[in-house]
Amino acid sequence: MGIVNKTVTTGLMALVAAVFLVRPAAAADSDTQVRKKAASADKAEPLQRSNRRAAARPAPKRVARAAEPARPSFGQLAGLRGTEDSLDLKSSVALVVDQETNEVLFSKNPDAVLPIASITKLMTALVVTEAQLPLDETLTVSQDDVDTEKGSRSRLRVGTQLTREEMLHLALMASENRAAHALGRHYPGGLDAFVQAMNQKAAALGMPDTHYVEPTGLSSKNQSSAKDLATLVKAAHEQPLIRQLSTSPEFMVEVGKRPMQFHTTNALVRSPSWDIGLQKTGYISEAGRCLVMQAKMAGRQLIMVFLDSAGKYSRLGDAERVRRWVTTHVEPVAPAAATQVVPES
Repeated sequence: MGIVNKTVTTGLMALVAAVFLVRPAAAADSDTQVRKKAASADKAEPLQRSNRRAAARPAPKRVARAAEPARPSFGQLAGLRGTEDSLDLKSSVALVVDQETNEVLFSKNPDAVLPIASITKLMTALVVTEAQLPLDETLTVSQDDVDTEKGSRSRLRVGTQLTREEMLHLALMASENRAAHALGRHYPGGLDAFVQAMNQKAAALGMPDTHYVEPTGLSSKNQSSAKDLATLVKAAHEQPLIRQLSTSPEFMVEVGKRPMQFHTTNALVRSPSWDIGLQKTGYISEAGRCLVMQAKMAGRQLIMVFLDSAGKYSRLGDAERVRRWVTTHVEPVAPAAATQVVPES
């Protein structure tokens, strides 16, 4: 009995000791967690106060930056865009002429003299082709050909070498400004002589409203009227090379060691609804969107001029309106009666 009590007493003492040994460690763990939580709370409180202050502050007002308004065209400043017409065209100026009979089928402000943008390149091409300069001669794009008038971009880097015919192709089809400028700069006598030749050709064709100062059309000082441009289109159409290059849908050239694909600026060239014999587009802000074409429709060879069109695609829309009107309302020209030869008796 004494032995059992002693054993129990010894076991109880060991159990009590174990409890007291364990409790300080548990308490230490609990205290550490409390201190960590308190430290986290101390760190979080300034952040929470900062967040509360930020939430209390009113959000800054966003000021919308107004888009820079487009500069008005010369036609717009002259009030020409308010002119109404029976076809509801978006172009300030329009003219449709039968190429063979000179009959005016439609006109809208045909005498207005306005900037003509890259329609200029049609005269550039006419002067180059009539000068009969070697088409296979290599021309080099130089720093002088870089546009400082409008800051326009070009895929032809300084140092690019192409033949005169390739430059002419890109100028007419893709409206490449550096190509057109290089053509003028490589003219005998240089750029000044070339511009003089452009104005002399305009005078010789009977274009009194027309004046050129450079070969690309980037300058708003290159100006003409729809009547004069119809005359230019007729003259340029007589050159097979201009007809061919201006109506080309695409063209690839070797720029350095890399082939580069160019495309027409006139989507109507690819349309099966059109039979286009010559075309040229143009745009600068002072001129609006411009387009000249020679096309066959309703049994007629027609010349169409559209100047100072307001929207990006409106000049093409105007051309479509004219085509639908011509094909439904304009009588085809009767073929000339064949001359009868009376046999001798």
